[in-house]
Amino acid sequence: MSAFSRVPRAVARTSPRHRLLVLTAAWLLTRGVMLWLLAHNTLRLLGRGAVAREVWKLYHHWYLVLSQGAFPAHDTLWQYPPGAAMVLLSPALLPGLTYFQAFVALTVVADAVIALALARAGTHPGRSLRGAAYWVAGLPLLQHIPLARYDLQVTAFAVLSLLALRRSSRACGALAALGALVKIWPVLVLLGTPRGRTTRSAWTWAALTAAAAGLLLALLFRNPLSFVRQQGGRGVQIESFGGTVLAFATRAGWPGTVRYQYGALEFTGPYVSTVAHLALLLSVAAFGLLLWWRVRARRWTPATPYDAALTAVLLFTVTSRVISPQYMVWLLGLAAVCLTSRHTTQRPVAALIALASLVSAIAYPSLYPQVAGCTWAGCALMLTRNGLLAAAAVVSFARLRRSTKLVVPDRQLTVDRRRLPHGTPSPS
Repeated sequence: MSAFSRVPRAVARTSPRHRLLVLTAAWLLTRGVMLWLLAHNTLRLLGRGAVAREVWKLYHHWYLVLSQGAFPAHDTLWQYPPGAAMVLLSPALLPGLTYFQAFVALTVVADAVIALALARAGTHPGRSLRGAAYWVAGLPLLQHIPLARYDLQVTAFAVLSLLALRRSSRACGALAALGALVKIWPVLVLLGTPRGRTTRSAWTWAALTAAAAGLLLALLFRNPLSFVRQQGGRGVQIESFGGTVLAFATRAGWPGTVRYQYGALEFTGPYVSTVAHLALLLSVAAFGLLLWWRVRARRWTPATPYDAALTAVLLFTVTSRVISPQYMVWLLGLAAVCLTSRHTTQRPVAALIALASLVSAIAYPSLYPQVAGCTWAGCALMLTRNGLLAAAAVVSFARLRRSTKLVVPDRQLTVDRRRLPHGTPSPS
């Protein structure tokens, strides 16, 4: 027997406590590396400070505006739901640190909460620690980007919502609603809740929580819905599927250009609005496909709510006009939740997402000038990353649909020919 064949068995024989200690050590090591990368993010290969600038310049500016009791109504960069105010104001909880230091510290805490929740879920009967291991090892593929965006906090709401479903549909709905108030997409985690009382309870508590929290934010801040106007004006970002098509079109002579607007590098020129509207139509089609699945699904496994959440977010990601690098944080978190269940159908999807995250980190920030310049290297990078995401979305939906179809065992279709009336054909 080779050494390689003995390794899985040796790992399997280790105690849960030992595996948790290994995960803890891995988390401390990898997060230390991520913090080191963030501290040295002014290096050319790390983006010359562009990643950290989002926090100490833009987020801090919004913090000052929000501190005055108003949303940045006339700021075209403000495109987030009112719940984002709570995340951006949260560094005030650590007065001894600068805004940047406090923001990063709280982001690391959110990361630790996700890892702990996944590890705890993995120790339950019938569960697996693969989800926690995937999160611990997968997030560093994005280098230091997750620590300088607030997507970790949003992902924490989604992850905790899904993991709470096992014990409380009310908590599941409430956490999903709070996440949606921060960045919309966590509401999709409720798509796969089991039919009947569980779904009614989760959606009812989601609606009540959203209404109560939304009303409170409207009382605390002026212009709470200003983000809708700014979001509607967004175009086609260079990292989206539409952006990849337009990037190759520039190589073929299309006269469009790349311009910084709405907080991102977007294409401008002929047919850009057509591509943007097509992306919106594809998002509508994705929503219809998910509703069709929900209506036709006939059986639920313990992993179906997790798998459905990942499928839904994947479909809306690939049809988005944006697909920023931090979107990969969402997908890594949901894939990790899927892997906590031994019944999940999404293991190949998780592998594709990890590969896409690695390519995404190479594209931004390391080779972002190549992507923005629509060079052949930049086009190839985005085609690879988006191709992996497209493959993940197709595989994810196909495996979800197959797992929820009503399968009738062959033995139930077997008919004893001796019991059939004479001359009656047997079923084919």
